[in-house]
Order: sequence, then structure tokens, then C-alpha cells
Amino acid sequence: MDYTPPPLFKQGTSAVARLVFYVTIALLLLIVDARFDALRAVRQVAATVLMPVERVVLVPRDAIRTAFDYAQSSAALASENRELRRRAVIEADGSVHQSQLEAENNQLRKLLGLVQQSATPVTAAEILYDARDPYSQRIVIDRGSQHGLRAGYPVIDERGVIGQITRVSPFQSEVTLLTDKEQAIPVQVVRNGLRSVAFGGARAGLLDLRFMAASADLQQGDLLVTSGLDGTYPPGLPVAKIVQIERKADTAFSRVYCEPVAGVRSHRQLLVIRYEAQLPPREAIDGPRDAKEGKAGRGDRPGVRDADRPADKPAAKTTAKPAEKPAAKEPKR
Repeated sequence: MDYTPPPLFKQGTSAVARLVFYVTIALLLLIVDARFDALRAVRQVAATVLMPVERVVLVPRDAIRTAFDYAQSSAALASENRELRRRAVIEADGSVHQSQLEAENNQLRKLLGLVQQSATPVTAAEILYDARDPYSQRIVIDRGSQHGLRAGYPVIDERGVIGQITRVSPFQSEVTLLTDKEQAIPVQVVRNGLRSVAFGGARAGLLDLRFMAASADLQQGDLLVTSGLDGTYPPGLPVAKIVQIERKADTAFSRVYCEPVAGVRSHRQLLVIRYEAQLPPREAIDGPRDAKEGKAGRGDRPGVRDADRPADKPAAKTTAKPAEKPAAKEPKR
């Protein structure tokens, strides 16, 4: 009988011997390549042949790395974008705030210049809020009777007249703007001295000069200032500029529209002029006139009696002649 093992289980060289053999060959190849560089061509051929295999093997790794880098860069870009937007909003707010502060600073400097140049006492005030009535042009300021204000004082900014104080409380006051429909201000044209009265409420944000003669010497761009005839506004304050003149052939009057030169709705800091008109009361004006007329009637003052003498003489003649004629005729009868 054949007791030899089948080919699958046939015993050959031992595994240890083969390991030693292959290790020895590898060491020899390393030494030969290191010493004599004899395997350069073999390496180049092997690298060229195995390059497609290496590419295929590295595809999954490169795909995973690319996806990871994309996710990481997307998250970083989103975070950076949010941070940039936040910084942009902060910088925009800071820029707007800085612009507001610069504008307010410039206005305060101009108001300070007006305070130093004004011979009339003034009080600085700040707008608190607009009046609750939506159909009126009024504002409320943070100064009142405790600060020396009273109704009738004019309110200005660095460019011209804003309005007039119409209601006063201890710590705040209500100002009626020029553009209110119930407001009127005596004005004068700087160019030729023509006087008129500017009314508010004609158009939104405009004033109008009513009942002006069609032949009045007015031009677009003429500057209107306060005339001071009302005793409320001091003379010479800028009020408005003429922007439109409507002259119609079928009427003798023209309609003149003016734009206020002051920032009626632009600023928060204002000046209240504590103006006291140096006008005598009406009794002081009318009293002497009535006294003169009474004395002239009684003939107490010679100057006045002489002035009235031409009117008295005819009356004396008409009353004396009828009395003398009957006295002369009676003896004849």
C-alpha cells in the first residue's frame, strides 16, 4: 500500500527555512542597490507599471479627504461670514453714530456762535418728542417756565426761525412750527424791503404769502426775514425763501409759496430767544392822542385852537349874522 501523503499535504521545505532564504535575498538586494545603485531601472519600471494601481487604491482616501475638507471649509466660511456681517453691522452703526455726532457737534458749534453773537438772552433746548396731534405741526422741548420761558418766545436754530412757544409748563414747552396752519409771522423781503405776512399750512412744509398784488416786486429766491412789527419776533431773523410765484390774469392777487430756511424737522438742539419787545402799551399810545383831541375841542391849547380856527370861524359867522339882521330891521318898521 502507498502511504505517501496526497499532493495537498505533501511536506516540503520548512517555513523557517524559506523565511530565512527570502530575508537573505532581500538583504542582498538592499545592499547591492545601496552600494551599486543597480536596481534604479527596476524601480522605475515597477513604479510605472504600478502607478495606475496606486491611483485606484488612493481614490477612496482622496474622496474622503476632499469631503472632509469641504465640510470643514464650509463651516469655517459660514462662521467667518457671520463674523464679518456682525462686524459690518457694528461698523455701520458706529459710522452712523459718528456721523450723527459730527452733525450734532457742528450744529452745537453754530448755535454757540449765535449765543455769543446775540445781544438778546437765549436758552438752549432739546426736542423731546412731537405733539400727539397728527394734524398740527408742533413739538415739545425740555425747557419751561422754571427756565425763564413763557408763551410767545420765538424758537430758532442755526439757520433761522423754527416757530414760536405757544404753551408752557414748569419743565417743558410746546412749540408751534412755522408750517402749522394756525401760524403766521410778519416778514420782509431783504432785497426791496417789501412787507407781508407768511402763513403756514398751504402746502406740506411750505409757507405762503396771501393777497399779494400781482404787480408786487417778488422773485424766486428772495430771502424773507422777520420784520419785527408784531413785537414777538426780533427783526432780521431768516424765515424762508420764495420758491414759487403764481400770477393769474383773472385776479389782482398772486400766490407766493416759500420754503423755510431753518431745519424745521431736522435738528434736536434749538435756541429759545427771550425777546421782550420795547414797544409801549396801547394805552400809552392812544392816551395822549385822546387827551390832545379833548383839549382841542375845549380850546385849552392855543396851538390846537389855532389849527381848528378855520373850522370854527364859519360857524361863528353863520350864528351871528341872523341875530344882527332882525335887530337892524325892527327900528325901520
